[in-house]
Amino acid sequence: MEKATFAGGCFWCMVKPFDTWDGIHKVTSGYMGGHVENPTYEDVKKGTSGHLEVVEIQYDPTIFSYNELLQIFWQQIDPTDAGGQFQDRGESYKSAIFVHTDEQRELAEQSKEQLASSGKFSKPIVTEIREAKIFYEAEDYHQDFYKKSPDHYKEDRAQSGRDEFIQKHWK
Repeated sequence: MEKATFAGGCFWCMVKPFDTWDGIHKVTSGYMGGHVENPTYEDVKKGTSGHLEVVEIQYDPTIFSYNELLQIFWQQIDPTDAGGQFQDRGESYKSAIFVHTDEQRELAEQSKEQLASSGKFSKPIVTEIREAKIFYEAEDYHQDFYKKSPDHYKEDRAQSGRDEFIQKHWK
């Protein structure tokens, strides 16, 4: 198993797109990139811990490649928005690719460059590629939120503007 870690705004919306593929063992909501040990959701939400909301994906690279994960990631976010994602604003909701290996860095940089040169977006691609740090698992009630609270998940996602953006830019 290998790990991939992505920040794409609210982690509730980032679990389901990865969760349903063969070769994906587990998708966990959490926090990465900050300066506070063992941050809570409130610490991260306030923006005082320096962490981003992320999903950590454990996957079997012989079944599902890192490049395939990158393709899914890009299609869940607005890579031109430096202030957060959709209705979720602020540092903790910025998009980022946290790389665990040199190979992941190389593949992430290649995919970002391909997206930038594709002409799909008129604004620059601002999603950062960052070194993976300590992953802190989010509180239990955040895990698999789309399964545990499907009505709340659907309502929040519908209000976010994420689906309209995806439909416009990726379908």
